[in-house]
Amino acid sequence: MSATYRVTHRTDYTYEREVTSSYGQLHLLPRNLPEQQCREAQVVVDPVPEDRRERSDYFGNRVSYFAIHSSHQALTVAASSVVEVSRTLDGVSSSGGPPWEEAVAAVRARLVANPVEGAQYALDSPLVETAHAYETYAAESFTPRRPLIEAVMSLSSRIRSDFVYEPGSTSVTTPLAKVFEQRKGVCQDFAHLGIACLRSLGLPARYVSGYLETDPPPGRAKLTGVDGSHAWLSVLVPEMGWLDVDPTNDQLVDGRYVVTAYGRDYSDVPPLNGIIYTEGKTESLEVVVDVIEIAG
Repeated sequence: MSATYRVTHRTDYTYEREVTSSYGQLHLLPRNLPEQQCREAQVVVDPVPEDRRERSDYFGNRVSYFAIHSSHQALTVAASSVVEVSRTLDGVSSSGGPPWEEAVAAVRARLVANPVEGAQYALDSPLVETAHAYETYAAESFTPRRPLIEAVMSLSSRIRSDFVYEPGSTSVTTPLAKVFEQRKGVCQDFAHLGIACLRSLGLPARYVSGYLETDPPPGRAKLTGVDGSHAWLSVLVPEMGWLDVDPTNDQLVDGRYVVTAYGRDYSDVPPLNGIIYTEGKTESLEVVVDVIEIAG
């Protein structure tokens, strides 16, 4: 059974002084995947850019670029899309997968569907470095011969219970070591932590950026992290492929999630980044996100 969502992501900037030029890059448009199809998508930028382009990046994500060369003191970027999601967890057991040690051996022996892809997500990346501290933290979940998925879900549960979700406690520049020390952060931090733990054991893990359904159906709980773009992780399970896990909510990713981008960490796929030319500073920034289920 599938669900269709309308996703809106609006970002409003106001500046202290006039900006002479703005250059932006966006990861705001949902990917087309076997279990997810983007039916409509558009990005509206105000002021109207003199240059607009779209491309696919190295990871296969949809990337939009704009350049504004006229003076302005405010900038709005509004993305809207309609996405059909048919993702289910049929056939996925929370206690399944091979023993995790065998999964590591399979990756090292290149006995996975795409060995190059597996290898690149097992390496350190700009915001996620492997370390003995993360390996030690993961070891409590990754006991000898434990099935991979069961071990990953145990790690997810421990991140959820050991770390406090506290918006504003970190920023995109907060080192992961600081998050690990202070035991609080946001979904981006928890995804990075889970990835660091898995990579420190030799398991490929990637960062996933996307959205969560804003208002759940009756009887279903509202999840943490729905008021902005969300983040989680994927782990490579040999003979199965990539399995998405959300440590912020301690669950496998299901049909309530919309994927926008994959990367090694947040630095590969920020929703919006760029450069402005001005002698002032950003006076205010407001981001509004909505993911609403609509008739298919």
